[in-house]
Amino acid sequence: MPLDTPSTDVPPPPTERTADEQRLHQLGYAQELSRSMSGFSNFAVSFTIISILSGCLTLYGFGMNTGGPVMIVWGWPIVGLMTLLVGLAMAEVCSSFPTAGGLYYWSAKLAGRNAAAWSWFTGWFNFLGQVAVTAGIDFGGALFITAFANLQWNFAATPGHTIAVFAGVLLLHGLLNTFNVRLVAILNQVSVWWHLLGVLIIVGVLAIAPSHHQSASFVFGHFVNNTGWTSGIYVALLGLLLAQYTFTGYDASAHMTEETKNAAVSGPRGIIMSIVVSLVAGWVLLIGITFAIQNYANEAGSATGVPPAQIFIDAVGATGGKLLLLIAIGAQLFCGMASVTANSRMIYAFSRDGALPGSTFWHQISKRTRTPTNAVWLAAVGAFLLGLPYLWNATAYAAVTSIAVIGLYIAYVIPTFLRLRMGEAFERGPWHLGRWSRPIGIIAVGWVGVITILFMLPTLSPITGANFNYTVVAVAAVLGFAGIWWLVSARRWFTGPKVQGTAEELAAIEAELEAI
Repeated sequence: MPLDTPSTDVPPPPTERTADEQRLHQLGYAQELSRSMSGFSNFAVSFTIISILSGCLTLYGFGMNTGGPVMIVWGWPIVGLMTLLVGLAMAEVCSSFPTAGGLYYWSAKLAGRNAAAWSWFTGWFNFLGQVAVTAGIDFGGALFITAFANLQWNFAATPGHTIAVFAGVLLLHGLLNTFNVRLVAILNQVSVWWHLLGVLIIVGVLAIAPSHHQSASFVFGHFVNNTGWTSGIYVALLGLLLAQYTFTGYDASAHMTEETKNAAVSGPRGIIMSIVVSLVAGWVLLIGITFAIQNYANEAGSATGVPPAQIFIDAVGATGGKLLLLIAIGAQLFCGMASVTANSRMIYAFSRDGALPGSTFWHQISKRTRTPTNAVWLAAVGAFLLGLPYLWNATAYAAVTSIAVIGLYIAYVIPTFLRLRMGEAFERGPWHLGRWSRPIGIIAVGWVGVITILFMLPTLSPITGANFNYTVVAVAAVLGFAGIWWLVSARRWFTGPKVQGTAEELAAIEAELEAI
């Protein structure tokens, strides 16, 4: 053979996709899902679920009564910076284990002793938080849609009407997620620009159009307490829920890694960039809206049930206010769609390992679209059930958002705690924190401990059946169910994430899917 002739026996260098598939095989799974998402698409999913035009606006009324402008404006950067530390710690683990199981898979690999138990409870907290955040997003969207209908057609903003709209929104998002993941990826990319341009439009209009704006001392220093509690510190801490609920769902970047190219880097970057961009844009949005308040008491108690809608109307007039409201509704619909996507991937992965009742059914993949269709509908139905108490409990929405925060953040921080416990034995991926890993992890664990206790506490006084914060009941019910099932049965058969077979068996699964 001539020296200048390349040998045909030397395999070509692995492509980016091949490297992703090889890593997934090392983690024990076949490439069943379609790996077609770019790094930007991965970021877009988490940014869309955080959705500053959803979380900031749907809980803005809660913030007006629980701390007022000073907590709305200053609570955001405080919570945002603490959330960034939680996200940094998560991203480092994500780089080591880029798989759709995400948090519960990480716990199994990091725990050492009792790995199955750690994995089991992490997964159940993640499942609770994912379903609750989907409920919170789409319920918030339903509140805004009902408010628009009230303004446009005098459609009464009653609990019954809101629940009906909520069901319709979940149905829409379930249908969208039954199609190929490429459609969801395209819509999520549109969503990023919708959110960023939407914030610029809303803030720009509110800065120019109103004839009156609040003073800087009001926006950055006025405290309001309409909760019935006498402790200002307690009320101020409760007011952090607005920001902390908004900063949820960024684990979606981890759950989408089996569908993302260069996942070990794109997944961590998606987590971090979604938090950073939301932190900046969300603060601009909140400051802009607070400056535009015209009549605090009337807007906080608006007949629409949505104070931001009344702020828009009072500041720029009926037509302009409705147009701004439609921008927010569009963002919320994008957000809910992405949340169902991420939720279904977590359900798919958790049931792949036999951890949910009826796992065989929930794990099924549509051979036509290669999406976990059954898991999509479990996510939608579970979210609907969490929102139903609104029919008789006026504070149900705040409870749903608290459930989302507690469920997700406990699941977020368990792998971080286990990673800290491993010390130098932790095998880093290509994206890591270096010497900052330990201090960032310690602060993240401490912060989650604080908010877990805080958001289970009552929000209104005196406590009645109509305003009871049922967060503690929902969390206890899921924890109790998972705990009892573990003790009675699961500890005998649940061994953590299951591998799907040998390299040859994984390749056979993939070949069968490719042949369809």
